[in-house]
Amino acid sequence: MDRYLPLPEQALAPPVDPAKGYRIQDLGRGLYMVTDNAYQSMFMVYETGVVVVDAPPPYAARLKQAIAEVTDKPITHIVYSHSHADHIGGAAGLGGHPVIIAQEETKRLLVRDNDPNRPIPTMTFKDQYTLKVGSQVLELSYHGVAHEPGNIFIYAPAQKTLMVVDVVFPGWMPWRRFALAKDIPGYFQQVADIDKVPFETFVGGHVSRVGTHADVRLQLEFMNDIKAAAAAALKTTAFGEEMNPADKGNPWAGFDNYIDRVAARCVRSLTPKWQSQLAGYDVYIWDQCFAMEQSLRID
Repeated sequence: MDRYLPLPEQALAPPVDPAKGYRIQDLGRGLYMVTDNAYQSMFMVYETGVVVVDAPPPYAARLKQAIAEVTDKPITHIVYSHSHADHIGGAAGLGGHPVIIAQEETKRLLVRDNDPNRPIPTMTFKDQYTLKVGSQVLELSYHGVAHEPGNIFIYAPAQKTLMVVDVVFPGWMPWRRFALAKDIPGYFQQVADIDKVPFETFVGGHVSRVGTHADVRLQLEFMNDIKAAAAAALKTTAFGEEMNPADKGNPWAGFDNYIDRVAARCVRSLTPKWQSQLAGYDVYIWDQCFAMEQSLRID
């Protein structure tokens, strides 16, 4: 194709100042989002310090500058949403000796990865942990494997803000193959769980704007549609059709042919409804249909 579909208006957000490379959004009562309109992190200011949630490498070197626009207090804590380097790979560059908090599976993965850019957590929890610093509170909870082991919910109750990374993408098609979810049934469940949290502002860790319950429900609707479309395609696509008879003794070729035709049927059934509702729909719809039909066949 010569270009992708234009982005729908509902997916757009204020531009980033190219001289800064980031944009700050005030989420209220000392909580702020930082974004380059592709990645998102947060920081929370309290009486004697700052808690940082994630440090994405694309703008981590400017994260201290962003915080300095709001306060001169030091970074005392870092919360890891999960272990992936694209979200916390700038943590070491923040300097100092902050308390680093993560779910215990995140620590296990980081010990395995042995990456100096992602310092090992100094405090871990299994199911729930409440971080109280001065008058500020963050409620951290683990809801099982979806995107990856250790990926947590981060809720600021006073600000009614929930951050869950790589699960919901407000206004956008999720990253390919449901954001590379390690457990697709678990991923579906977590999107439903997110909708039950009494937040007013949602931070998803990616793309350009914060979200609402309407964004979560739109993604749930899309996910339910793709599950139904993939299930129908699996039932109505015959194995071995359109193959060269000479290849029918090759089981890998047979499955490749079948899976591709299932995915194509899934894409065709979803496109009329969804191509104008989710930004980047055409970029990843093939990947989503592939991941969905694979999950329905083997999970």
